[in-house]
Amino acid sequence: MATITLLDGGMGQELVARSGDDPTPLWATRVMIDHPGLVKTIHADYFAAGASVATTNTYNILHDRLRPVGLDHLYHALHLRALMEAHEARAEAGRGLIAGSMGPLGESYRPDLTPPVEVSTALYAEKARLMAPHVDVILCETMSSLDLCRGALAGARAAGRPVWLSVSVHDRDGSRLRSGEAVADLAAVIAEHPTAAVLANCSMPEAMGAALAVLSTMGRPFGAYANGFSEISGLPLPDAGGAPDYTPRHDLTPERYADFALSWVAQGATIVGGCCEVGPAHIAELSRRLRAAGHQIA
Repeated sequence: MATITLLDGGMGQELVARSGDDPTPLWATRVMIDHPGLVKTIHADYFAAGASVATTNTYNILHDRLRPVGLDHLYHALHLRALMEAHEARAEAGRGLIAGSMGPLGESYRPDLTPPVEVSTALYAEKARLMAPHVDVILCETMSSLDLCRGALAGARAAGRPVWLSVSVHDRDGSRLRSGEAVADLAAVIAEHPTAAVLANCSMPEAMGAALAVLSTMGRPFGAYANGFSEISGLPLPDAGGAPDYTPRHDLTPERYADFALSWVAQGATIVGGCCEVGPAHIAELSRRLRAAGHQIA
């Protein structure tokens, strides 16, 4: 039996759903501004469900998101607000890691908007330094191209914390990034940068087995946390700055999601959890199933 790090589930979609607000280009950041304390409540719900990690609501706090709506002056303050709410939830739970989330520049699922590596490195280094005193690990997540991985990993080094790299893969072929590049080519990228774990996230759970088959060869702890969206690959995607508008699935029950996650653990994954549209009920069922199978949750 294995020792499993149980991630939390999605934050952004959960925030939008609980707030009742319409999605905006600022997505989870807008909800955090308008509904103080809601981020902490969701973190607390994930800890209560059995998660051993709180992923900070900093994914979308990026200059390229804030500038168009005139809020870039709040860049530093918004990070501190998100970090505070994660810390308060952890303090009340009395356990857990805090993972500082760094999301993709440009737009999620849009590798064509990936900036040059030297640009993304500087932007991610700024973000990493800001979060470093307040997090246990830096989580570069939903990275959909090799160059975005290069920039994120190079920038994340500035934190002096362990770095987890998580990539978003093609929904119909988990052996490829959303850019079309091979997941196998990540091996050369992580060889150049300290990387404590390699993961796949924010793709359909059906794609994760193929992704993990490749990630398992890279000599790092590995894992997955899928989303609950219908297929995104191959569909027209919104331009940068548009509000996220993806279709949630209705068949991905907590029981079915746990079936997928247990299959990833059977492949050797030691870090599992959920992403968009995977909520506290899914994490609670996954926690229950992991323990029933004899696994220990770290």
